[in-house]
Amino acid sequence: MWTDNETDRDFLNFSTVAATVSEIIARANGQPVSIGVSGSWGVGKSSMIKLVQANLKNTDHNPDEKKYIFVEFNAWLYQGYDDAKAALMEVIARKLAEEAEQQQTAVGKTKDLLGRIDWLRAAKTTGGVAASLITGLPIGGLVGRVWDSGEALLDGEVTEEDLQSAKESGSEALREGNSLVKPKKRKSPPQEIEAIRSGFESSLEELDVTLVVLIDDLDRCLPETAISTLEALRLFLFLKNTAFVIAADTKMIRHSVKKHFHDMPDDQLVTNYFDKLIQIPIQVPKLGVQDIKAYLCMLYIDLSSIEQHEKDKLRERICRQLAETWKGARVDRQFLEGLSQELNIEIPVKLSTQIDLADRLAPLMSSETAIDANPRLIKRFLNAISIRLAIGNAQDIAIDEAVLTKILLLERCGSDDAYRKIATSCASNDEGLPSVLKDIEASLEEGKEIEWPSEFNTAFFKQWAASKPQLADIDIRGALYVSREHSPLLLSHEQLSSSGLEILRALKETPDMATALKDSINELATEDLNLIMDKLLEIAAREQSWGAPDILTACVVVGQSHKSVGKRFGAFLSERPSSQIEPSIVPKIAEEDWVDIPFDVWTNSDVSGPVKKAIQKSKK
Repeated sequence: MWTDNETDRDFLNFSTVAATVSEIIARANGQPVSIGVSGSWGVGKSSMIKLVQANLKNTDHNPDEKKYIFVEFNAWLYQGYDDAKAALMEVIARKLAEEAEQQQTAVGKTKDLLGRIDWLRAAKTTGGVAASLITGLPIGGLVGRVWDSGEALLDGEVTEEDLQSAKESGSEALREGNSLVKPKKRKSPPQEIEAIRSGFESSLEELDVTLVVLIDDLDRCLPETAISTLEALRLFLFLKNTAFVIAADTKMIRHSVKKHFHDMPDDQLVTNYFDKLIQIPIQVPKLGVQDIKAYLCMLYIDLSSIEQHEKDKLRERICRQLAETWKGARVDRQFLEGLSQELNIEIPVKLSTQIDLADRLAPLMSSETAIDANPRLIKRFLNAISIRLAIGNAQDIAIDEAVLTKILLLERCGSDDAYRKIATSCASNDEGLPSVLKDIEASLEEGKEIEWPSEFNTAFFKQWAASKPQLADIDIRGALYVSREHSPLLLSHEQLSSSGLEILRALKETPDMATALKDSINELATEDLNLIMDKLLEIAAREQSWGAPDILTACVVVGQSHKSVGKRFGAFLSERPSSQIEPSIVPKIAEEDWVDIPFDVWTNSDVSGPVKKAIQKSKK
């Protein structure tokens, strides 16, 4: 299995881009620079910034031997546990303090920085006074209570109760302040922030270092955490001897900005907000067919029995070949065989087979939206194959890796109808052969015109059917067996009746029109109803928001046909994350027999207040 972590070993030929980013930082000569590494989830942003860090540490890329200190900050890790602004400031300040201790210089300045950050945190804890002074909002907490007491003493109507309140509030504030605030006298938050910027810049100058801050996983954060981190960045941006590399999906950041400013209607303003923070935007390159082929080969090589130093040689030369693909260079079996001979590296038989497999997979993975040339999805696809092979081995089921890969590719990228037709064909054949593919594969082999069945009449399936290996004469029951947790319908004797299958198809196509099928649904056997609910719940599990999605109507109507089937849907709803439940779902299900199952759970969980109010209203 391949780990799903970032790496500073280049599997995607990103080294040239990473070297460019490193050179920008190195040539800045102390001038501030902020670089945005943008790309969607899983395209390799984290690995890109790891490569940037490795480049800057490498003396070959740093001939002037400039001193860099690195701060890696993942806002997602702090989400829900700490304030992102304060966390980022503290992480940076502590890193400078560590460097100062090592160099035995600027120790006092860095300690002062930590003290000032502690003061800001204490001010927030004692009532949010920092935000109040900056924004002009009312002061709360202990500081607010002291303020209120002081106003009462000055309004000319002093009572004994006022005096006692002032005394108690002042004593409590003094105790809390003494435990949190540094002894050194502090000024107002705006003055403290300016002092932090000044101390930060002078500390870097005295330490004679460039601080490189690597911000990752910003697009995984909730909008408030993402914006809080970006706001903290503004404190440090554009100071001498700093470089910020921010990895994020700009689409997600724009969404966060829009939410933060209450659905700002002007998209240009949203774009400008992020653009003001990022001086140099860099897009992670999208993988082409040759890139995917090379990536697959390098992943297979990485898990092979070849010695590590030989793996590194092969990886380096494959990346070098990729850099020439614009001239027509190819990464294929012929190139890899020649490379292994040149480097005197023996390619194991299994790896040789996997290289052939990579050659067939790459075009499909490049074009299909279910994988969309995404490195993380590609790796997860390969890991799914490994898991299913392991399941087969544990049960003494002999499964050909190429056959399993082709089946899994259809499952992930093809239609449910196509997968079902092949699975049904296999189940009805005594030898487990997908006979429905017999004529199609024969016609493809002979170059004849094919009249494609409606389930198979897609661009993906035509390309899939033409790929090797051909399956018509292979027993694929083992591959289907280890894939059964994703099978759209169960096989053989567990299949739906013909009427049940028709209803399921109708519910999948127009789930919001399920009420019109109620009479037909009520005529189905309980076995059919449970199988239909199985499939509907698979679809429903993909929903991220439970207000009134179309699938809700289908599940409710099928649940009304039998008490036990309805309870299954009630249990399913009770297991949805609290954040997904919206008030509008309550009246949609309030009259159902099974409604107490989710209502009882939601009432005692952390669903939003409006949801709980809607439940109370429905009960009344």
